[in-house]
Amino acid sequence: MSEKKSNMYKQMEDLFQFILKNVDKSKVSSKNKSQIREEIVGLQSFVIGARPARIAIVGRRGAGKSSLINAIFGEQKAEVGDYKSQTGSGKWYLFENELGGIDILDTRGLGESHNPEEAVLAESPIEEVKQSVKHKCPDVILFLCKGKEVGARIDEDLEQLLQLKKDVLAMHAYDVPIVGIVTQVDELAPASNSEPPFDHPKKQENMTATVHMLEEKMKEIITTPVKVIPISAYVEYEEGEITYDRRWNIDLLLDYLITELPKEAQVIIAKLSKIKSVQKKLARNIGKSVMTVTGLIAATPVPIADMPVITGLQISMIGTIAMISGTKLNRKTIIQFVGAMGMNVGVGVALREVSRQLVKVFPGAGSIISGTIASAGTYALCEAAITYFIDSKTTEEAKEVYEQQFEKQKRKGEEK
Repeated sequence: MSEKKSNMYKQMEDLFQFILKNVDKSKVSSKNKSQIREEIVGLQSFVIGARPARIAIVGRRGAGKSSLINAIFGEQKAEVGDYKSQTGSGKWYLFENELGGIDILDTRGLGESHNPEEAVLAESPIEEVKQSVKHKCPDVILFLCKGKEVGARIDEDLEQLLQLKKDVLAMHAYDVPIVGIVTQVDELAPASNSEPPFDHPKKQENMTATVHMLEEKMKEIITTPVKVIPISAYVEYEEGEITYDRRWNIDLLLDYLITELPKEAQVIIAKLSKIKSVQKKLARNIGKSVMTVTGLIAATPVPIADMPVITGLQISMIGTIAMISGTKLNRKTIIQFVGAMGMNVGVGVALREVSRQLVKVFPGAGSIISGTIASAGTYALCEAAITYFIDSKTTEEAKEVYEQQFEKQKRKGEEK
């Protein structure tokens, strides 16, 4: 970890410690304190414990494993083999760029009849995968199946996949989710409709049929709740630049993964996706969590004493949303944004010194803050941060969103 990154995380860690310390001093009930601490620790894991997602990609040769990796990054990260499998021994690879990385277990295809170009370490593909997950537990397994081959000897593949799921549970006490991926749907008939959004009625019918077929097979053999997503990951590159892009539903896949991955793996994959809908979903999930906490804290007889916690949580939320967007997080960035929204945290206040210098000012609150006001302000700040950091709007536009959302949420709260 670089010194700059280390300092950033140190500042955020100090901020969370400050918040937790003040929760202990607060006047809220013991029951609410327990819930508040749980929410804060959960939020802390997004930032302090952030790590690359660990994704195992399993499927037959030609199912499009390498293409999917490239599609997620929007860059040529993995070599695509047109005729022979390029991936030999099942190994974890860290694919990364300036925004972060993903740990991907990219294996040779199930049921292969030829040797891949790399040397292999086990007798069968599934044995290689088992060796790899022994030392590193996957967060999720993506089972890739080519659209035209969904019905081709799939039972054998799924039986092996079920055994792998059981092995992960036995090794790591983790019930790893499996997501079915129907790949290369652009190649389904009719061939003339090969460009997204693939809206030809017959194309839609064929895609629906393949998804249904894989769903039924997975339900029959794996017997857990099943999610199957159809995708196209075809992209052409020249000298590292995209020259032709036929990606489709990659955003839907990443959006779903956000719900399946552990909290500590969500921020980095949201950054890497560069997909605003994915980033906004995660940002709003975090905002809802902070709203819950600020509402509980403020709904006490003497909430003004708890203002350091409320303001600290809001600042941590803003910093986390900035990280999700891919913005380089620093003290100046947060202070400028918070100041533009009308919250005075003092010029030159460093996050690592927040426990001594944080000024407790909340716009429109007066001397006593109700839970409604605190929750409305948190929601408004969340939406304003999304506008500024994720949508790349101006501080003036973000302030307008803040004011509109604050009034809207305050009215909703008063009507309850």
